[in-house]
Amino acid sequence: MTQRVLLIVSGGIAAYKALELVRLLKRRGIAVRGVLTESAKQFVTPLSLGVLTEDHVYGDMFDLKEEREIGHIQLSRQADLIVIAPATANILARMAAGIADDLATTILLATDKPVLAVPAMNVRMWHHRATQRNLDTLRSDGIHILEPASGAMACGEYGKGRLPEPEEIVAEIERLLSFVRAEPVEALPFSSGSERPSTGSGRTEVLKGRHILVTAGPTHEPIDPVRYIANRSSGKQGFAIAAAAVRAGARVTLIAGPVHLPTPAGVERIDVETAREMLTAVEAALPADAAIMVAAVADWRTADAADQKIKKDGSGQPAPLALVENPDILATLGRHAQRPALLVGFAAETQSIADHAQAKLMKKGADWIVANDVSGDVMGGDSNAVQIVTAAGIDIWPPLPKDQVATRLIEKVAHALADRD
Repeated sequence: MTQRVLLIVSGGIAAYKALELVRLLKRRGIAVRGVLTESAKQFVTPLSLGVLTEDHVYGDMFDLKEEREIGHIQLSRQADLIVIAPATANILARMAAGIADDLATTILLATDKPVLAVPAMNVRMWHHRATQRNLDTLRSDGIHILEPASGAMACGEYGKGRLPEPEEIVAEIERLLSFVRAEPVEALPFSSGSERPSTGSGRTEVLKGRHILVTAGPTHEPIDPVRYIANRSSGKQGFAIAAAAVRAGARVTLIAGPVHLPTPAGVERIDVETAREMLTAVEAALPADAAIMVAAVADWRTADAADQKIKKDGSGQPAPLALVENPDILATLGRHAQRPALLVGFAAETQSIADHAQAKLMKKGADWIVANDVSGDVMGGDSNAVQIVTAAGIDIWPPLPKDQVATRLIEKVAHALADRD
């Protein structure tokens, strides 16, 4: 069944690359329908885009003929994937605010399909706090973001903000489409060249009917009423994985340590503080088809937390703290009577990454260990470079934004669970 992309082109100098993007997609047998914003028409004409898509190009929210032939709601639902390329800072801001003041933003607000935004803008606009805040909002809403490339810009400046090359965008589109299951529905067909494709709507519910358990963030182990033992985990990677699992159709239980992150839509969140509380919540959430243990659980806690604040006594000696080991949540699940069919652990390492992960795989009884080097700014940052360690070997991934790591990992989980059925 032919897969279909609705391409929204917004107004930036990089809009001309949308024509090459269409050509590459059509060459791969992917049907494309185009939408141009008013500002995009200053760079790309409806005629040129229509010739390449072999379809009508849409752009006017109040065109009676267009709305009668196929309304904006149908446009928002008939594609397997909606792509905004280039996505200007303006359209990203309107998306984040839920504004629907033209055809493109109305489509985006009305769609129930996956959306990929490919930003392109001036380097200073890209790094502006408002843009980064909008991107965080969009990621939490489930929008896929393909980050821009670095290089020389038309404005004469240099830095991050260039539209990725069309081949890179196509690769990301194909990756997302591989995660889509086509289901027939009544709809007007897209054109994919000589073939008139059968109609369908793309859904990413490859984990429908599955229960995915995710832990995220740090744990806080109290020393006294004002101090605790903790680590630098932000919870971003675990929250991104929970959001990706929901997008894949799963029922998701997210057990979160103390973090200040919004709960992804559709996720059941359980907040805990200590390692022992996290273990209790994890066991209560079983059974699960897969458990992805992302939380950076403190290895030790104080044997006896003080009821009152511990005061310095002027002796220059540190307060005596007796430490005991916390329960090993991953190892407990590895031998649990309700062990999930797929058990995935995370290993935050600063040296000998693969060696430590392989040892952890055997010791904990997990199926996979996702190892990441945290010697830099991974903890609290927005990117991650991971290695997936299994009994079969090591799969090394390039550095990626954490939401893309999450999407790729959930794809891998979905395939693994399907293979176990």
